[in-house]
Amino acid sequence: MAALAAGLLLTAGCSSGDGSGSASGVGDLPSRPVPAASGPSASPSPSVSPPPAKGSVRVVSTLTEGLDSPWGLAELPGGDLLVSSRDKGTITRIDGKSGKKTLLGAVPGVSPGGEGGLLGIAVSPTYGSDHLVYAYFTTASDNRIARMQYDENGTTPGRLLGAPDTILRGIPKGSIHNGGRIAFGPDHMLYAGTGDTEDGALAQDKKSLAGKILRMTPDGQPLHGNPAADSVVYSYGHRNVQGLAWDGQKQLWASEFGQDTWDELNRIVPGGNYGWPVVEGKAGKKGFIDPVAQWKTSEASPSGIAFAEGSVWMAALRGERLWRIPLSGRGDGELVAAPQAFLKGRYGRLRTVLAAGGNRLWLVTSNTDTRGTPKPGDDRILVLEVR
Repeated sequence: MAALAAGLLLTAGCSSGDGSGSASGVGDLPSRPVPAASGPSASPSPSVSPPPAKGSVRVVSTLTEGLDSPWGLAELPGGDLLVSSRDKGTITRIDGKSGKKTLLGAVPGVSPGGEGGLLGIAVSPTYGSDHLVYAYFTTASDNRIARMQYDENGTTPGRLLGAPDTILRGIPKGSIHNGGRIAFGPDHMLYAGTGDTEDGALAQDKKSLAGKILRMTPDGQPLHGNPAADSVVYSYGHRNVQGLAWDGQKQLWASEFGQDTWDELNRIVPGGNYGWPVVEGKAGKKGFIDPVAQWKTSEASPSGIAFAEGSVWMAALRGERLWRIPLSGRGDGELVAAPQAFLKGRYGRLRTVLAAGGNRLWLVTSNTDTRGTPKPGDDRILVLEVR
């Protein structure tokens, strides 16, 4: 099966295109990947029937439009959404039915510039009791993660967020490659994808938070099951991770920007070294983990990913398309068919995709990020039905 998947990947490309808190929490990692049993995917669900080789996508509706540099997207209990503006540094609530927008407020300390600003957001897994919203953002000195209490009973739009409580600081920043995606996993722990900030050596430096996937408690602390007990670093050797999602077997997947040759979709194991800057794409080199799927950078430049209907769905910026990557359902990282592209060029750059339950996805465009060509109504959130 592995040989079949590898062969399919070679032909997969279409033609597409880019407060206070804890210390940094770094430590030494083992020199080799530790077994997957030490991570949150240690007890996978039974395998399920794989999806069909060919899928489908239908745009059901436009939920809302007129967004400025949208980046992160998170669902509240009840189905409404929160969306972050990278350049304005604000978080807005979107009614899940009408698309009505309500400004929650600006996040203090955000310093936009280049690819930095207010990036990923996530809702606490215990939101019903704590009403906490988490954000990954760029400041004048670093990238950091903070949490804020959302006052849903407040009556003054724009002033509904409490003061940020920084839970992790000291993530290196740059004009590009800031990573920025955060998400709570099936284990209710917080994961974050970071970038190498154009310094590839940091991705291999086990004491740096750059070029990594991080795993931490909701308070920003290292925890049992991480490769090193005193570090939030979960995997390393990444160039710029902007997509995190878990499949039906609780296996973590991540999308990653390549440099000039290959963009990647990786199956993440704790302690794994994904090669950057020594290798890019599939290299078969001892000591490094190859991607499960790869694309020419002109066809992808991947950002957000989501899992639905047996496939990973990956939003492409430069590629201006949505990729479907059908998984075997066994949690082994095998594909049942070559990746398939949808919506090519129809909505421009695609930034974030989020599972909406069942066979539905939310998809966020990214044409007001200074690299796109905005059309009337940009940027928007689309509602998709997928198979």
